[in-house]
Amino acid sequence: MSILKIIAREIFDSSGNPTIEVDLYTSKGLFRAAVPSGASTGIHEALELQDNDKTRQYGERCLKSNKSKFGANVILGVSLAVCKAGAAEKGFSLFCHIADLAGNEEVILPVPAFNVINGGSHAGNKLAMQEFMILPVGASNFKEATCFGAEVYHNLKNVIKKKYGQDATNVGDEGGFAPNILENKEALELLKEVIGKAGYTDKIIIGMDVAASEFFWSGKYDLDFKPPDDPSRYISPAELGDLYESFIQDYPVVSIEDPFEQDDWEAWKNFTETAGIQVVGDELTVTNPKHIEKAVNEKACNCLLLKVNQIGSVTESLQACKLSQSNGWGVMVSHLSGETEDTFIADLVVGLCTGQIKTGAP
Repeated sequence: MSILKIIAREIFDSSGNPTIEVDLYTSKGLFRAAVPSGASTGIHEALELQDNDKTRQYGERCLKSNKSKFGANVILGVSLAVCKAGAAEKGFSLFCHIADLAGNEEVILPVPAFNVINGGSHAGNKLAMQEFMILPVGASNFKEATCFGAEVYHNLKNVIKKKYGQDATNVGDEGGFAPNILENKEALELLKEVIGKAGYTDKIIIGMDVAASEFFWSGKYDLDFKPPDDPSRYISPAELGDLYESFIQDYPVVSIEDPFEQDDWEAWKNFTETAGIQVVGDELTVTNPKHIEKAVNEKACNCLLLKVNQIGSVTESLQACKLSQSNGWGVMVSHLSGETEDTFIADLVVGLCTGQIKTGAP
């Protein structure tokens, strides 16, 4: 396969921030890819190169001449486009091409994780924890799972409107509702109630993305960090772990992502050892084989959140996935809060057979 031409342009993502789109041409035609970006970004993630001209788009423009130092966003755009072109060269569907690259002979559709309540840096409410998700694990197929998720989402809207008023049904960055509640248990209580009302108590479980690095200060966690003005609410890693244990005991919470700050290794290890649920590493592992290897050795978590933008190429993303799976971990493929119209990760999750995908609200 010969690449005839590559063009890159600046586009805007779903948050209205600049990102990159790549057009790659081969004899088979045009292959286009766009690069997403996130709101809560780990310090260990690959560099997203931006112009840093504060007079234009808050310094986030992507027009800099990347001749001597390419950013992960530039490399990823090309990598995604090359993968699509490779599929066409083989005459494969994209998901089949990815499965072939990963050595998977059969593929499966994933369980969708719907982010239906937003907090943290994804919403303007007081809620510290970033995402409250529903996973229809009891659905018989993907279509049914999608219907379950949409039904619970609309039930949730009605309950929130009745309890907190019309303006409480405003949504956050990923389409989840952002009622102005402070207590995280209240969000779980809402989900438990609407799952029951919809008649899916035995079919839908709850997942969370805490994004704890967002409210970590000087060795403690501030559950009232918007803004941080009440030191009496600061709690220790052990106390935060106890809070998660109470969530698991009182609600059908079976997956917690980023429960602690990205370098609070001791807290991660202690929680994973006793939690008995899926503990997902995002900012801890940043889809990077070196970080995954450390987390495996330390027994710090048992599931990888796979984001292609964190590592910067399809090849390295495949390596991260295979390394995780070979060590008995789960893998959850994820979108970002700043998304584009590129549906690449839908093919990625099917080809990699990870069985779970996170893509915001219905």
